[in-house]
Amino acid sequence: MQALTLSQLIAQVAVGVGKNGLSSELRDNSAMRVLDCLGNSFAAAELPVVQQMREVVDAWGGNEQSSVVNAGKTNVPNAALLNGTMAHALDFDDTHLPSVLHPSASVVPAALAVAEFMNVSATALLDSIVMGIEVTCRLGMAGYDRELGNSIFFENGLHATSITGTMGAAVASAILLGASEEEIASAIGIAASMGAGLLEANRTGGTVKRLHCGWAAHAGVVAAQSAKAGITGPPTVLEGRFGFLHAFLGDRAVAHEITDNLGEQWVLPGLFYKPYPCNHFTHAGIDAARELRKMGISPEVIESITLGVPTPVLRTIAEPIAAKARPESGYHAAFSGPFTLASAWFSDEGLGVFHEDFTDESARDEDRLALAAKVTCEPNKLCDSIFPNQFPAVVTVVLTNGTTHTVEILTNRGGPDRPLSQEELELKFTKNCERTISTQHADKIRVAVRNLSTNNTTLASLGALIQGSSQ
Repeated sequence: MQALTLSQLIAQVAVGVGKNGLSSELRDNSAMRVLDCLGNSFAAAELPVVQQMREVVDAWGGNEQSSVVNAGKTNVPNAALLNGTMAHALDFDDTHLPSVLHPSASVVPAALAVAEFMNVSATALLDSIVMGIEVTCRLGMAGYDRELGNSIFFENGLHATSITGTMGAAVASAILLGASEEEIASAIGIAASMGAGLLEANRTGGTVKRLHCGWAAHAGVVAAQSAKAGITGPPTVLEGRFGFLHAFLGDRAVAHEITDNLGEQWVLPGLFYKPYPCNHFTHAGIDAARELRKMGISPEVIESITLGVPTPVLRTIAEPIAAKARPESGYHAAFSGPFTLASAWFSDEGLGVFHEDFTDESARDEDRLALAAKVTCEPNKLCDSIFPNQFPAVVTVVLTNGTTHTVEILTNRGGPDRPLSQEELELKFTKNCERTISTQHADKIRVAVRNLSTNNTTLASLGALIQGSSQ
């Protein structure tokens, strides 16, 4: 019998997940990913880029099929587009390491949109999310070069989040559509022609990156719907000569990462929640600054600061130097090592720093900018040895009296080694929602999501809540 291709193997496991379901532990974890994603989306709902995309979607028109966060309904792919855009727009979404991608912001919006329209059970939604995230991260790991210690996608300027997220969203959507093995394999084959994303906006500006997960969710839904309609994809779309691995990764692809222990070991429990709404590479620096602040070191006694980070991180949070020292906007400030570190001295919002620290007004705050100007970013060998299994930082301050203090943060808050508590995760959700809806309405959503894993919430009722109509 002919051996199954990689996409066929994924499809086989995906059908099993749809048919047999997953453990209560995985479902509970999946529900928390939904809560985190929705909170991030409510926080982003009024951003200009979101309003601009709503104008685009409104002009397209379409049937009212699935709910949009803080809005009404639109058709399934467009609901995924808008909700995915919101989920990633503030860079507050969870992270998989060492692939360095954000899986939930593409998969959860796609799955929510399809599940609501198909009126499936809540546990079916949660199971599909687990499988979609699994595919997203395994494809990301196929591009992780262990010798290089970094993602080949990232090295090539490609945004793995939106590229592999498209395929994870397609698998989750196809499961919920009741697709067969052949149809799921085709959905993967179709989605592979749709995934895209470049990282240049991280360096020099532009709002397009905020659309990446929305477009991945949209494309994943369309790929699954197309497969159900009879469109077919190449069975060797992943490993073929002109397939995904070779096209994106060349001869450095690690194909076995896709299928090793597939369906037996799950990446979901190891995903990192973000405590701070800024680029994940900046988080250890923030924690180090908070430790120095607790030691009683105030900005006015600081002569200079050295922020030591993994070498590959410098391109994102330290270059171009002038732009990182004086970010052009609040959004760009969230990708600045100097600015985020400085902000930790001036804020104690949310779980340490929060959205208020990344407004355009905050980006113009002269006290923060003055401290950021004292920061020099440099590669650190200890950090290099740990990255990208963690995003560590070593921060050294020299005071005006000549004394020196160093703080090492070698594991990230929000990951398995330093997990956020249930209370902290719920505080993050509540604080996110405060930007858009009432605390009472947020509490209703929190309870509804918590009850997903026991099927005590219908997706129609959750959809009505996420529209925010009762704020």
